[in-house]
Amino acid sequence: MIHQLSAAELLAAYAQRRLSPVEVMQAVLAHAGRCEGELHALCAVDADAALAAARASEARWRAGTALPLDGLPVTLKENIAVPGAVYRLGTAATADDATADFEAPPAARLREAGAIRWARTTMPDYGMLSSGLSSLYAEPARNPWDPAMTPGGSSAGAAAASAAGYGPLHLGTDIGGSIRLPAGWCGLVGLKPSHGRVPIKPGYAGRVAGPLTRTIEDAALMLAALARPDARDPTQLPPGPVAPRPIELRGLRIGLMLDAGWGDAVQPEVAAAVVAAARAFEQAGAVVAPLAPFTTRDMADGIDRFWRMRSWLDISALAAERRARVLPYILDWVAPAAGYDGATVFNGYSQMQALREAANAACEPFDFVLSPVAPMPAYPAHLASPLHDPARPFEHIAFTLPYNMSEQPALSINAGFTTAGLRPLPIGLQIVGRRFDDAGVLALGAAWEQLRPAQRPWPFKESSTS
Repeated sequence: MIHQLSAAELLAAYAQRRLSPVEVMQAVLAHAGRCEGELHALCAVDADAALAAARASEARWRAGTALPLDGLPVTLKENIAVPGAVYRLGTAATADDATADFEAPPAARLREAGAIRWARTTMPDYGMLSSGLSSLYAEPARNPWDPAMTPGGSSAGAAAASAAGYGPLHLGTDIGGSIRLPAGWCGLVGLKPSHGRVPIKPGYAGRVAGPLTRTIEDAALMLAALARPDARDPTQLPPGPVAPRPIELRGLRIGLMLDAGWGDAVQPEVAAAVVAAARAFEQAGAVVAPLAPFTTRDMADGIDRFWRMRSWLDISALAAERRARVLPYILDWVAPAAGYDGATVFNGYSQMQALREAANAACEPFDFVLSPVAPMPAYPAHLASPLHDPARPFEHIAFTLPYNMSEQPALSINAGFTTAGLRPLPIGLQIVGRRFDDAGVLALGAAWEQLRPAQRPWPFKESSTS
């Protein structure tokens, strides 16, 4: 089935003239059209432009002038700006005809590499939920492994599209787990790069863009294009190697973290899958040692209060009629910020630095750290968070949030599947590296792909005739 092929497989097929970008784009469009009635992963599709881009790519392949990602279909999360494209940030509070007037660096890098930006993916209001629930869309995005469940968020549609086989490459953003959480709940590879590795605009503390794919190889291909410089991001890193490097597991120092220090307790099946991964690395020669919690409730609550104030300022500036369109859960979440004083907000902001220092110090003795991505598997699609409580919105991000603040690279990759319930659900393993070591995190992910048990077949294959 053409739409299920990896980016690496497609590039090889193009080079050997076994497939053309036009055939692939047609297959992806047809497959997405069959699945969207159930998954709600896409908020905009430009089929005509996609096919025109595919024809141009086909010509470059024939002329021997193909670009690094030439002809590969890629979706962009709706908050990745493309001039003239829908730019409503997942909320009905924005103008009905809101479009972007600039091209965000990650979108530019993919275009310059020849990828075909054929669709925009759904997200929750302002990207502030770990689900696909949104005031803008009639239905939330759904998880292909079980459409009653969420794919996660805020890169909700991107994860649903990737797991369902809407082509090989999908771009998300992450400020507290928004790439890794949906990747973990959908069985994908999701990379939160080192801060500055992928230039981004608009920027914000902890905010990054990164790939959601089915394989480490595809994530690395995508990162190589995304990591090119862009002066519009003053936090950009100097160009450096991002390809997975050869890695020797024997003697590697790996920390194992099963208690984040706050938040929801890790469910037994999740803990068992992560421990099994750690034991597999240990059997391959790595030295695994426990990593004690380093995040405190004060850190988590302080950052929560700071984020509430930031969002309250944005929302309170809206006209009353537009403000009323924001998802009620989000309105309830930001409401307490109206009473915060300056000291409260400053203290909240200072917890970002406190967490950054704690995370870097805790991880320093190790080459890598393993943990769950989330304490639980995917939860029902109509909930904003596992607890669905705006007073306690972030209890499930205790393992992901620290590495946005510390700016370390962190990868989600599938560790296994649940056995309870009607349908097996993926369980995410998080691999964290030292700051700047994106190549190492990808390399350890590739090693885990070789060590882990055989994976279940991807969902939604049966819907395709391509």
